[in-house]
Amino acid sequence: MARNILILGASYGSLLATKLLMAAHNVTLVCRKQTAELINRDGTEVRIKLRGEAAHRPILSRDLPGILDAVEPADVDPSRYDLVGLAMQEPQYTNHAIQLLMIKIAEAKLPCLSIMNMPPLPYLKRIPALAKMDLEEAYTNAEVWERFEPGLVSLCSPDPQAFRPPEEAANVLHVGLPTNFKAAPFADDKHNLLLRELEADIDAVKLEGQDVPVKLKVFDSMFVPLAKWSMLLTGNYRCITPEEPRSIRDAVHGDIILSQSIYDHVDGIAQRLGADPTDQVPFEKYAKAAESLLRPSSAARAVAGGAASIERVDLLVKLISHQLGVPNAEIDRTVQIVNQKLNKSNVADQSSVPRGAPIAVT
Repeated sequence: MARNILILGASYGSLLATKLLMAAHNVTLVCRKQTAELINRDGTEVRIKLRGEAAHRPILSRDLPGILDAVEPADVDPSRYDLVGLAMQEPQYTNHAIQLLMIKIAEAKLPCLSIMNMPPLPYLKRIPALAKMDLEEAYTNAEVWERFEPGLVSLCSPDPQAFRPPEEAANVLHVGLPTNFKAAPFADDKHNLLLRELEADIDAVKLEGQDVPVKLKVFDSMFVPLAKWSMLLTGNYRCITPEEPRSIRDAVHGDIILSQSIYDHVDGIAQRLGADPTDQVPFEKYAKAAESLLRPSSAARAVAGGAASIERVDLLVKLISHQLGVPNAEIDRTVQIVNQKLNKSNVADQSSVPRGAPIAVT
């Protein structure tokens, strides 16, 4: 049976959308008007490398069995959908139109699967050790999440690495590291059956008889997606330096001993919260994958481009580690560097606003 999936975010979200379309499910992407018009006219193109092939293949949505459309936030009718995918960067949820849509989604009590690096607050409240912690500071606007029932929100570790080539149109996505989405369960077995159905359908897809990378893997543990935190704190956020950004490879392999100490510390935090060591990814496997990550992380590129806000998993992990009584000097240093760079961007934004003009809150 074809399922109808709503995905907020047409950039990274188009990767999950393509996998669902290949499995004959229908997807609606929520995005800006101009991007929606482009996608409705031309579809999406996701470039992915199949195992054993030297070049990336373009996978065009218009050639797939599922139906794709794109809409602006105000045009969404949540009653049409079985599942919502949250694929925007966390600061984007402060957009007024997105906030109104989030209220409608929460009121519709739809299951929401996040593929954000930043875990939604309702998901964190499902973890007993985090339920009473003060973590709102890490969010651009924590009020966005207040109406959501925690059991209806789950997290899917966004392990696949993908980016929009800057020279291409907004409907093109290039997959650099075709690993899997790893989903934690919902509270309701009915919603978990839906996840398992999508998992099996995606797994069955073949392209010219070949397996297609980037699967949806569903786990019984709430803690599997937290394995991404070690990667983000060791690599992605350490791409941000007081000077120019560096690649993930250089952030990890510039001082491999220091990198492993950070990685192990964050793994230890996850285990204090309840994770089993089998939920996590060995450092050696991550370090090997990082050798091919020759670009700065998306967070580092955003900061270098003058972004006033980014997803702050670094700050979230710092807040958790301090409230657990296990602070880490290197994590604190990373947070300080990111704060300084963002503060500089905010000062520049404010100085460019004419006297008396309102300053946009992002």
